[in-house]
Formats: sequence, structure tokens, C-alpha cells
Amino acid sequence: MGYIIPDNLLYSEQHEWIEINENIAKVGITDFAQKELGDIVYIEPPQINQRVEFMKICGSIESVKSVSDLYSPVEGLVINVNEEVLNKPELLNQDPYKHWIFEVEIKNFEKYKDKLMDSKKYKEFIGE
Repeated sequence: MGYIIPDNLLYSEQHEWIEINENIAKVGITDFAQKELGDIVYIEPPQINQRVEFMKICGSIESVKSVSDLYSPVEGLVINVNEEVLNKPELLNQDPYKHWIFEVEIKNFEKYKDKLMDSKKYKEFIGE
């Protein structure tokens, strides 16, 4: 299908991406996810100061087709949510890698980082 999958990110089996800068991770959804969802109309992110756990549900994304759970691909404390995306959820359809959903101050990354995929493994995972 020709999905965009940047090489500089890590990916989860639930189709979230993360970009890590020191101990802060930006989290968003992949191009595969936004195409599967269709037109995104609402995002319920985790709350600032909420503790998120690795691959546990922390919010939801609603599209014209369905409501899907949002998982955290990292463990830690939510320090920021992207208000621009909350106000204009369709931005995730336009460019899912430019528009992140939330940021987490990471904890225990070494414990679960091997369960995330690089771009090559993610391409194989989605059958690209």
C-alpha cells in the first residue's frame, strides 16, 4: 500500500510511534494507523501528570469509522499533550509523523525497549 515509515522512530505493535530525545518521548500514531482509522474526528489523550505504563491503554482516537484505543509505547509520566492536534484531529490524517499526541518523561526504558520495532521490523510487521 506504500505506507510512510520514517527510519528515525520506534514503533509498537498497536501502531504508535515514538521519538526519543534523552529521557523524553513524543508519541503519535503511524501512517498505517491513520489510514486504517479513516477521518479522525476526536482524540482523548492521557492527562498531563498521568502515569502511563508500557502498552497499556491511555486514551482513545475516534474516527468516522470507529473508536480505537490509544496505547502508550513507553512507561513514565505524561508531561505534555499536543493541543493543536486535540483542536484539529484531522492533522493526524494529513501528517501523522509531524503531529505527535503526547509527551512522556520515560522510566525503565531498558526494560521494554526490545519489545519495540525499528522501521525495518515495523515494515515487516505490517506486510510492507
